[in-house]
Amino acid sequence: MASSYVTYSTVTPVVSSSNIRGVFRLAFTRRRVTLSPNARRRILRVSAKASTKNAMEYRKLGDSDLNISEVTMGTMTFGEQNTEKESHEMLSYAIEEGINCIDTAEAYPIPMKKETQGKTDLYISSWLKSQQRDKIVLATKVCGYSERSAYIRDSGEILRVDAANIKESVEKSLKRLGTDYIDLLQIHWPDRYVPLFGDFYYETSKWRPSVPFAEQLRAFQDLIVEGKVRYIGVSNETSYGVTEFVNTAKLEGLPKIVSIQNGYSLLVRCRYEVDLVEVCHPKNCNVGLLAYSPLGGGSLSGKYLATDQEATKNARLNLFPGYMERYKGSLAKEATIQYVEVAKKYGLTPVELALGFVRDRPFVTSTIIGATSVKQLKEDIDAFLMTERPFSQEVMADIDAVFKRFKDPSFV
Repeated sequence: MASSYVTYSTVTPVVSSSNIRGVFRLAFTRRRVTLSPNARRRILRVSAKASTKNAMEYRKLGDSDLNISEVTMGTMTFGEQNTEKESHEMLSYAIEEGINCIDTAEAYPIPMKKETQGKTDLYISSWLKSQQRDKIVLATKVCGYSERSAYIRDSGEILRVDAANIKESVEKSLKRLGTDYIDLLQIHWPDRYVPLFGDFYYETSKWRPSVPFAEQLRAFQDLIVEGKVRYIGVSNETSYGVTEFVNTAKLEGLPKIVSIQNGYSLLVRCRYEVDLVEVCHPKNCNVGLLAYSPLGGGSLSGKYLATDQEATKNARLNLFPGYMERYKGSLAKEATIQYVEVAKKYGLTPVELALGFVRDRPFVTSTIIGATSVKQLKEDIDAFLMTERPFSQEVMADIDAVFKRFKDPSFV
């Protein structure tokens, strides 16, 4: 299914001695068995679990030469919720499991604070010293328009996506990361006004003058010519923004964006599916989706449904009051309950259902996953590699039934 939209390759997993015996048993057992209706239903419910570990897939990002893993390692907790040692352990585990793409940002860790800004990059830098740099696709982001984060720039002025801001951002990112180049530089959010981070409607009264698309692209072109940036992309963008960037690049002979990093999950589908899917299609603008928040800030794991609040007191949505508040609304909670029931019906965990759904969407190039422990990271990666690929029509039908009832509940 995924191959209809993205080019991918695989690395064949090693078959361990523990499952060879089972392979031969299946190969030579020929007895015909008639199953009762109840037995057939039980088999259907567990069929979504793979008997062996699937191979990690690698896909071309848009029309770039970057071949990235279907899972990208997100790092926004490094320096806030995670120590340097913990961060290194997770990065090493990710690489061992076949992940080759790491995503960071000059604004990280999140929530954004002057006291911690840039720590994420420093943790990645100290880990990178023991790695082969050319084997890793390193992605970072330059901040968009912001009146509240002026502390990020030496001037202390409002952040803009203009030549001066882009240049300063890249120079500082390179220094913190301890590298000579960035594989993918993305605009974290637009310079112009757009609805962001839970806002659903475009409010016409909030329109403001913005840095022209051509000016932004020329600044990126200078950095590409200097060898400091290989490719560029956008994040938290709209269809208008993507088409303007692509058309401007074509008309002016400037670098083209190859990726878009937007939120996408069982709880946040409409904003991308309505028209960005068409815009970013390989036959149209050919912009690859890096899907972030596939677990809806962790809410789709079902952990926030527990009556014991003590168990989740250090979880992100409780640790930072007001953060991602959109996932704690009544409709989002009700939809999550329904998705958890779908997972249970087919013998899946809520995490497996949520991540498997995003994995199987034909327009997703890579899914960005974040974790605060190796245990959590392992669960997330296994959700990609240890479940049926793609999900059966029965699983998808039940997912769609919930979606038709709630659509994007976190925006309601």
